[in-house]
Amino acid sequence: MEKQTTNTVLMIRPAHFGYNPETAMDNEFQQKPGVEDKNASAIALEEFDQAVKTLTEAGVNVLVYEDTDQPVKTDAVFPNNWFSTHQDGTVLTYPMSSPNRRAEVRQDIIDDLATKFKVTRDYTMVHYVDDNLFLEGTGSLILDRTNKVAFACLSPRTSIQLLDKWAVIMGYKVIYFNALSADDKPIYHTNVMMCLGEKFVIICLETVKDDAERERLLKWFSKLNKEVISITEAQMNAFAGNMLELRNNLGQRIVVCSTTAKDALNPEQKARIEHFAKLVPIEIDTIERLGGGSARCMIAEIFLQKK
Repeated sequence: MEKQTTNTVLMIRPAHFGYNPETAMDNEFQQKPGVEDKNASAIALEEFDQAVKTLTEAGVNVLVYEDTDQPVKTDAVFPNNWFSTHQDGTVLTYPMSSPNRRAEVRQDIIDDLATKFKVTRDYTMVHYVDDNLFLEGTGSLILDRTNKVAFACLSPRTSIQLLDKWAVIMGYKVIYFNALSADDKPIYHTNVMMCLGEKFVIICLETVKDDAERERLLKWFSKLNKEVISITEAQMNAFAGNMLELRNNLGQRIVVCSTTAKDALNPEQKARIEHFAKLVPIEIDTIERLGGGSARCMIAEIFLQKK
């Protein structure tokens, strides 16, 4: 049976972090840079290095890869969108919606992982960009790895056709639904409105406007024995849905989130999460604000077996 959480993660140290106007077209979480952001790239590096230190001190194994200088990749700090790894030895690379993000897909990193871990299947879906079909890794897909069930909200970055193909490739059942912001725009990634742990799910049910879809999700969470911890849309906008449960090297469960996300939670929500796992906040204000992604987006989980 596959484990839900891992103690090993991969992170990319960004060479040119910045605001990406191409992704801002459908990412409502990104904010345009102000005068105070002229040193955003340098500040993002400080935030990144501190995040790695915090995770390492929490007992997580962090593999850090340096972003390449060229071509410039403003979103390289978010590797969870271009690849996923799986306990059976599969590494999957994904077709990303924004043309200027596609250079983030780096075979040299996959090849290096294969020297350290057992990779039995190196599978790519990147060619689907030619058909205008997109699926952005664990941004699009929230995985219950133990029960082989995936959840995905449909958006321009998450094509229903590719969810069906992915389900066949990976042997999962995919539950897809619609999640909309206050002004009825699709939520760009499932992982900003939902986080699935071993025993809980944090979700912004307010965004699932269709009653039948919401009921279906709740039935699935009940079936999978996940305690539902609801967050509001305001909390989601503070990245409270963009968390990730990991295990540290002592086998203890932790939930990585940003300080913004943790501060947005009320005492009852914090207590309910900490009943299952310790909250480990990282301070990534600049990365969140300009990049429109938070703690979960920065972390690509490694589920491969060591060689």
